[in-house]
Order: sequence, then structure tokens, then C-alpha cells
Amino acid sequence: MRLEMSQAMLCKLKGFNLTGVVPVEFRNLIQLREILTEMKHLAWCSDLSRNYLNGSIPGSLAELPNLQSLSLLANRLSGSIPREFGSMATLTSLVLEDNLLGGSLPPELGNLKTLERLLLSANNFSGTIPDTFGNLTSLTDFRIDGSELSGKIPEFIGNWTNITTLDFQGTSMEGPIPSTISLLKKLQTLRISDLRGSGSTFPDLKDMTAMEKLILRNCSMTGSIPEDLGKMTVLDTLDLSFNKLTGTIPGILGSLTKIKFMFLNNNFLTGDVPVWILESRKDLDLSYNNFTGSAQPSCQQLSVNLVSSHVSTGNNKISWCLNKDLVCTRKPQHHSLFINCGGSSEIVGGNEYEDDTTPGGAAEFASLSERWGYSSTGTYIGNDNGAYRATNSFGLNVTGEGFYQTARLAPQSLKYYGLCMLAGSYKVQLHFAEIMFSNNQSFSSLGRRIFDISIQGKVVEENFNIMEEAKGVGIGITKVYDGIIVNGSTLQIHLYWSGKGTTAIPDRGVYGPLISAITVTPNFKVDNGGGLSVGAITGIVVASSVLATLVLLVLWKKGFLGGKDLEDKAFLSHLYQAYVLQEQGNLLELVDPGLGSDYSKIEAMRMLNLALLCTNPSPTLRPLMSSAVRMLEGQIPVQAPIIKRSGMNPDARFKAFELLSHDSQTHVSNGSQSSRIQKSMSMDGPWIDSEISIESKDEITNSSSNKLLGDLYDVNIV
Repeated sequence: MRLEMSQAMLCKLKGFNLTGVVPVEFRNLIQLREILTEMKHLAWCSDLSRNYLNGSIPGSLAELPNLQSLSLLANRLSGSIPREFGSMATLTSLVLEDNLLGGSLPPELGNLKTLERLLLSANNFSGTIPDTFGNLTSLTDFRIDGSELSGKIPEFIGNWTNITTLDFQGTSMEGPIPSTISLLKKLQTLRISDLRGSGSTFPDLKDMTAMEKLILRNCSMTGSIPEDLGKMTVLDTLDLSFNKLTGTIPGILGSLTKIKFMFLNNNFLTGDVPVWILESRKDLDLSYNNFTGSAQPSCQQLSVNLVSSHVSTGNNKISWCLNKDLVCTRKPQHHSLFINCGGSSEIVGGNEYEDDTTPGGAAEFASLSERWGYSSTGTYIGNDNGAYRATNSFGLNVTGEGFYQTARLAPQSLKYYGLCMLAGSYKVQLHFAEIMFSNNQSFSSLGRRIFDISIQGKVVEENFNIMEEAKGVGIGITKVYDGIIVNGSTLQIHLYWSGKGTTAIPDRGVYGPLISAITVTPNFKVDNGGGLSVGAITGIVVASSVLATLVLLVLWKKGFLGGKDLEDKAFLSHLYQAYVLQEQGNLLELVDPGLGSDYSKIEAMRMLNLALLCTNPSPTLRPLMSSAVRMLEGQIPVQAPIIKRSGMNPDARFKAFELLSHDSQTHVSNGSQSSRIQKSMSMDGPWIDSEISIESKDEITNSSSNKLLGDLYDVNIV
């Protein structure tokens, strides 16, 4: 039976979910070969893209004498490109992107003198680009990104003087970038990334005034950024990241009014960050450089990412997040990390995986109370409005924990930081599930997301493919990396896209690093802060209860509880048991000795000192409940008073303590004794030091910071 089809239908079979091999049975009605036979007479183009065709490409397609355009984009085709294609004299466009094609590129394609578009991205081609390709002088668009091609970028690309788009991202090719690239004056889009081998200086691009998108990422380029880039008046994307560029940022770049994205991160740029960048509303990333000028105090500088962009000279004042090493501003205390990347807070295995639902962006840094943060860099190819958080858009039956339903992603670079971490060895668990591809027999299931993973600067996974590792989509997996060492106070997890994999399945801009959750736990017994076992908490609470009795005693002294016939010395015995141990630096002796060393000393000291603070005889020196909670959580330091003993007898000391029990606003005069109480507190920031001084005819001591507990103020009992 002959299938009657219009020329338009014959030309376009895009997205019909065709399955099988080529030739293939089409909807069980007719062989595709018969359709192609009709094309011999009627068709000038054939679009079989975005189907589910597998097998190899038949060389018989070259028998279509009138064929001008052939697109097999986004199928499952394997094997090599038929050498017969070199005889398709009328062919102007050949699109084979996003397949599984491999082998070497056939030299015969160099015979296609009329060929204008040759798109071979996201395949598995190997070897070098044949010299015959230098004959393709009609080319306007050549893309070979995401393949395994090796060798150098050929000098003959200088013959392609009509080319407007050139893409060499993510190959295994070597630098330097050939000098003949300067002849390509019509270029509008140039993408070269992740070159191997020796570095090169910045190529001569001064005549490329039509350039709109310039990406020269990770090409080992040295030297300074050329002033000539200021002539690219229609430039909207500039990516020079992950190179070795030095010097200052040329001021002329500020005149690029069309610019939307600028990535200069991970270089060795110096000097001041230009004011026009700090005031910009564009997506600009200057992170990981060597700027030395004073920077704005904010760690969230609008849409400009400045994380780890400065080096301290001793004269410049910079915020912690701008410091090259992300130096902790306080004593490191964190030893674990649970993040639901891209999702809301969720309890899993008894641990709370923290909310991470900020929208993200092309040049984004976000942090949570110097505990953890992330840095996101890059814009998606073909989709400037791509998302930086992912959800289960295909309704997959996702296996595993709830945090696999969402994810954070980035087109180029995604870094997570554990901040103010205790030094030591850690177990890092990274959780992944591919939720942006379908699991049916359609082109939307054919995506390949590939990226690299580094921890503490060391590559632990190269060309990592979530779906391949999990053996399917919607399947949660965990990668475990043990023995990760934190020497300073920062743990860094870096996910990086090196140009591999597909970029247009199911839509343009679906690619790059994706992660569902992060788990970090210590390999050491926590002795410097952090969570406690039930037994440890019990022991510390018992010790704290000794101090808590002081509350009742103070209330009793004020007459609120009655029974004032208790012996004064009994009160003093309970009171100075704690304060003597504190002054001697032995407050931990109050902890139940049965615990041994199985508890956090910093956590214990925090609870004990907070008990001292909350039972202060002067009500104005006790913290508000909100401050007490923040102290208990370790968000602000506990500033318990230190009671200094004198040589006076207990009765005199008791009188002094009784003096403290009056409200701080009441002035008491008793012979030569006087008191002064001052207090200052901030609701938004850390609890600010309060100060008490009591003068006596026997001893006069001014308030000062005690060396035993750092910021803690002194209370002198005379």
C-alpha cells in the first residue's frame, strides 16, 4: 500500500516517537525506506530529530540526490557516519547532535563544498579532525562539543571565513588556540573550553566586532584581559573563567551595554573590583581571584558573586566570605552537615536536612549563618532563563528518601561549603537522582548528564553520569567519600561541567551538575562542640541542676519562697562550689564522672556557663529567653560571669553577694562600698558584654575579660 503524504510531511518527521532501526517500520503502515524513496522526487530536507531511532545510519540515505538538509538530532543512533555522505553534493545542513555515534570523522565529508551547517555535538567521536575539513569554506556553523576528539585545534579553521558559530567545548583536544582564529571576523558565537596540554596567551579577536557570546573557559590562557574586548559592542555573554589571567579588569568592559553575563571567576586578577561591577545589576562572577582593594562589606553583593575573591593585605577590610580561604570569624565548632539541596527542610534518618530553596542564579553566592553555603555559576546554552533548582517534572516514581524529589543544579560550576568546621577527618556522602529525563521510550529519556566531582580540590569522580551509575532515572544513589580531611575550617564540594553530555534533551539547556542532598559526618569523637548522646546530656544536666538550685536560693533570699531560716553558709556552699571550680578552670568537674570522656566539652561548658548566667543574682544581668536559646544553640557566645574570691571571710563575701541581689538600677551605699551595674544588649546581633564592678575597702577590681573564658566578663565578690 502506498502512503500518500504531502511534501511537508515527508520533509518533517520530527518528534513522532519513531522507534526501531533505520530504515524503520512507521506506525506499522509502511517502511521508512518507502518514504525515503518518495523523497528522491519530492523532498529537499529530512528532519527525523527527537525520535527514538536506534541502530546505525544507513549509507543509502546518500542516494537522495535532492537532499539539502538532514537532521537526526536526539536519537539513539550508533556506529559511524557513513562515508557515502561525502557524495551528497546538494547537502547544506547535516545535524547529528545528541546521539551515540562514534569512530573517526570520515574525510569524505570534506567534499561537501556547499555544506553550511555541520553539527556533531554530544557524540563519541574519536581521533582528530581530518585535514579535508579545511575545504569546507562555506561553513557558517560548526559544533563538535562534547566528544572525545583529540589533537590540536587545527590551523585550517582560518579557512572558515564565513563561519558565525564555532563550538569546541568539552573535547579532549589540546591548546593553544591557533592564531588563525583571528581571521574569523564574522564570528558571533565562539565556545572553546577545557583544553588539555600547554597554555596560551589570549587569542587575537580584535576584529570580531559582531561577537555576541564569547566563551573561552578553562583554556589555560595567561596574560591580561585585552582592551580589544571593549569593541565587541553587541557582546551579551563573556566567559573567561578557570584560566590563569592576571592584571586588573579593563575599565572599557564597563562600556559593554549589552552584557548580561560575565564570568571572570577562578583566575589571578588583582587590584580593586571596579565600581561599575559593584553597582551592576547584571549577572557577574568574580569569585576566586586575588583582588586586594577594599570591598563592600556584604557577602551577598546583589547579583555579583565575589566569594573568595580577595586576599588580605592587612590594610584592606574585607568580609569573611570575600577572603581567599573563607576564614571562620569565630572558633570553628561545626562537625556535621545535612542539606536538602534545592528542597525544603526534611527529617531523614533522625537528621534534619536543612532547607535550600533559594532560587539560585548565574552568579550566586548564598550562606546560612557561617554554617554552610553554596556558589552557583553559569548560564545555560540556548536558554538564558534556565532554572537552578529541579523538581520531578516527569512524575517519576522516585525511589529512596524524600530529598531525591528535588535538586540543585547549575550549568557550569556548583560549589557547596561546610563553614567553620572542626579540623579532622570526615565522611562525605553525596546523594543523586536524575529527575529531569523521562523513563519512557521517547527522545526525552535519551539525555546524558555528565560532570566532574571534586572534594577539597581533589577530583573524586570524572565524567560522572547519574543515570548510568543508578542504572535508570528516578533512582536515588549515594556516593560515599571517606577520610576527607579538613585542615582549616572549610569543606568544599565542587561539581563542574566540562562540556560533556547532551545539552538539548528534553529541551535546550538541560545539562550540568545536579545534586539532591549532602551528608557530612565526623570520623572522630566529637570533643569540641556539636551534638551529644542521651547519656552525655543527662550527665551535664545533672551538673547544671546543681547550679539551677541557685535560682531557688536567690528567690528564697528575696523572700519569695519563705523559709528564711536556712543557714546562710549552706547557700554559700552551693554557690561557691560552682564559682570556685569556674575560677580554677575546673567547671567540668561538675559533670557526672561516670560519663568518662564520652561527651563534648565545649557543649558541656556552654550549658554550665549558661546556667551560671541565668542564675545571676542581678536580674538585669540575666539574658532574655531568646538570647539564652541562641547561646544554647551556639549561635552567640555564652558570657557567664566569673566570680573572683578574695581573702575575706564568708560573712563578708555573703554580704557582697547580697548586694548583687538588688536590682541593678538601685544604688546601694554601705560604708565605703558602692556598686555600679551596666548592661548592653542587642536583639539582632550577638549578646554584648555586660559589665559589673564592685569596690571595697579591701579590694578594688575593675571588670575586664577573663583569660579563662575569652570574652566573658568578671564579677568580683569581695
